[in-house]
Amino acid sequence: MAELFTSVTDAVFETFPDYVRGVVVAHEVTNGPSPAPLIDLLRQAEASLRERIGGGDLTADPRIGAWREAFRRLGIKVSEYRPSIEAMARRVLRGNELPSINALVDIGNLLSLRHLVSMGGHAIDLIFQDLILRPATGAERFVPFGSEQEEHPAPGEIVFAEGETVLTRRWCWRQGNHTLTLPTTTAIAFNIDGLPPVSRQEIEAIGAETAELIQQFCGGRARFGVISRHQPRISLEGATA
Repeated sequence: MAELFTSVTDAVFETFPDYVRGVVVAHEVTNGPSPAPLIDLLRQAEASLRERIGGGDLTADPRIGAWREAFRRLGIKVSEYRPSIEAMARRVLRGNELPSINALVDIGNLLSLRHLVSMGGHAIDLIFQDLILRPATGAERFVPFGSEQEEHPAPGEIVFAEGETVLTRRWCWRQGNHTLTLPTTTAIAFNIDGLPPVSRQEIEAIGAETAELIQQFCGGRARFGVISRHQPRISLEGATA
């Protein structure tokens, strides 16, 4: 099988030149229900967020504000389509516990909350083409998580796609069914999205945390790389910074 890559198109960097995407690629992992120590880490991340934000305004946090501004620049109504990290944080701040899905999903969720960054995990043992974050043509297909109804993104909408199949709509709004992380997943790519004030150095540190937790709870072999306007493409076989 030919080597596969993940990339970000120039069109994204033209509007957001300082955007970086960390990519943790892990192969030969063993996924399944989260053990108690991993669930404890998830609950700690929830408690820490509630302590930091308390009854304050989540949207005043510069990390959340950066995504809200990015969505507005893209013509996305934030009141209707919240960035995924904001939606998750709001749920936690309302006092709700995130359900434990499986080890890989829980790792992504706890690190998203711990650092207030957008993270998306995709089962890459299910793909056959390169992955790319790019503007949509409008002809692509998307089936939202939990649905069987096919949608088509608006032309120009930022999507993460494999060919004409959309994995995530509106950059980091909602994932589809195509690359869901399941108990049977053996290979995964975590995207860690960084908009200022999140720096490349912090994305690298979060990537190292992600790889460490994957290997601690799921085994396998994990590597990390960073996509930027200077290096817009990396391999899904083994990312290198």
